[in-house]
Amino acid sequence: MLSGRYRVDEPIGRGGMASVYRGYDLTLGRDVAVKLLNRDLATDASFRTRFRLEAQAASRMAHPTIVRVFDAGEDSETGPDGAQLPVPYIVMELVEGTLLKDIIAAGPLSVADAIGYADGILEALEYSHRAGVVHRDIKPGNVMITTAGQVKVMDFGIARAVSDSSSTVAETTTILGTAAYFSPEQAKGESVDARADLYSTGVVLYEMLTGRQPFRGESPVAVAYQHVSETPVPPSELTPSIPRALDAVVMRALAKDPFQRYPDAAAFRTALDASVSGAGPSKRQVDTLTNELYGPSTKHAAETARSLRQLSTDTTMARTQSAPPVAWIWAGVALIAVLLISLLFWVLTLRPGDGPPTNANQVPNVASMSYQKASDTLTKSDLVPQRLDESSASVPSGSVIRTDPAAGTAVKRGQKVQVYVSKGPDTSTVPTLAGLPQQGAEQSITDAGLQVGTETSQDDPDAPAGTVLSADQQAGATIPKGTVVNLVIASGQVVIVDVTGYTVDAATRTLQADKLTVATVTTPADPTTCAVNTIKAQSIPPGKAPIHSTVTLTVCTG
Repeated sequence: MLSGRYRVDEPIGRGGMASVYRGYDLTLGRDVAVKLLNRDLATDASFRTRFRLEAQAASRMAHPTIVRVFDAGEDSETGPDGAQLPVPYIVMELVEGTLLKDIIAAGPLSVADAIGYADGILEALEYSHRAGVVHRDIKPGNVMITTAGQVKVMDFGIARAVSDSSSTVAETTTILGTAAYFSPEQAKGESVDARADLYSTGVVLYEMLTGRQPFRGESPVAVAYQHVSETPVPPSELTPSIPRALDAVVMRALAKDPFQRYPDAAAFRTALDASVSGAGPSKRQVDTLTNELYGPSTKHAAETARSLRQLSTDTTMARTQSAPPVAWIWAGVALIAVLLISLLFWVLTLRPGDGPPTNANQVPNVASMSYQKASDTLTKSDLVPQRLDESSASVPSGSVIRTDPAAGTAVKRGQKVQVYVSKGPDTSTVPTLAGLPQQGAEQSITDAGLQVGTETSQDDPDAPAGTVLSADQQAGATIPKGTVVNLVIASGQVVIVDVTGYTVDAATRTLQADKLTVATVTTPADPTTCAVNTIKAQSIPPGKAPIHSTVTLTVCTG
């Protein structure tokens, strides 16, 4: 049992960061899926905070193509040494179906199925991106196909919680799994936006069409390097039955430069639809598009052992034009020769005092550092930090959100840099809700910047219908704004039990315990129907009835 509400049943899945179990919500009486974090993650306080905030953000998304997050919380268990260990968990919609990973493992999909599943993934991303949530870990293992063929994408926001809390690239890669679906900017450790999800969707589409990923290697580093530098083989060259129109769509989605990809999920979906009915481009047109997006095809067999740090400075993604005239080639060769001779002359004549201007500098990246560490880093770079506090629901309190000028900006030495430090999420005080009418309680919750959650009906012999009996957040408590508050609402009814055959005293006590009014009428006793001084009939039959109702009992007399 978790938090006295969720029963955990048999396991149904296991991943790199958590295990998933079939469960049951005792309060609402429904089947759910319960995800329990692995113990090494659960002991990280910083991760648990970010994990809860990201789960709350994901719970606000409600769309048919997204696995709903119902609740997130934390329980505890006693370890072998007697210490109390935290048990963070997420409660999700229980989906019956098959992972897309298992479907692909059986072989390439038909073009129609691949386009249909990709369209479902993009529909989910279109909704989540509008809500400001970037998935960051789109892969077949995070996509479920229901028994009715509906696409369901899961684990929204969780990848962000993992990556932002991990101290090293290696640790993040271990948690998130294979690098086969990384975008180039993820492989280089750069900040990512919604276009990273579109790249990963392009990789999934490629794999559905061909049965293999566009880049494969002996290690995650080798695969990550290929994402940054290598040109993928068009899908139709691996499977000739694939329309060339899909080649153009896939190659655009897998562009190294985010600005060359589709601008959003809606544009990607439109291109997919057009590829089904529109005329396909020629092989020459596909080759031209490939050259524009990736540059001329080259082999990099000796480069796959580079570290991720080397990947972040890779410069092999220059754009070129296809099939330039021969005269241009010779002109380019001559220009390069002149530049090399000039560079050699400059190196030979360089004086020891020459070098970059003394006032040149770049703003270092201090995001996620503590302010003290960020301040020391900026000071060492001959910059002057200025602290500004700002609320943030995604960055832990005391950590740096961003700088102005941004990281990487060229500035003069001695320039002031504004450092925005998180104050944590905006908080609110839970109002007193018990005793309020339902509508008034909902308004109080909204006015406090909180969200109304589930409203459960409960019988109470005294409370009129629609009166709030209790809330799952304590009145006067300080909690983050946007937190969901669940209410228990009086039904205005009580359950009347069957008292026929009871003695008059026993029936009266039973009914008055639920604040019901008891009246009696008499009828002569009949040995075949009832004994003397017992109840023969009641005016309100067993079942639900309004509170404070009057129940007339028919009593058998001598």
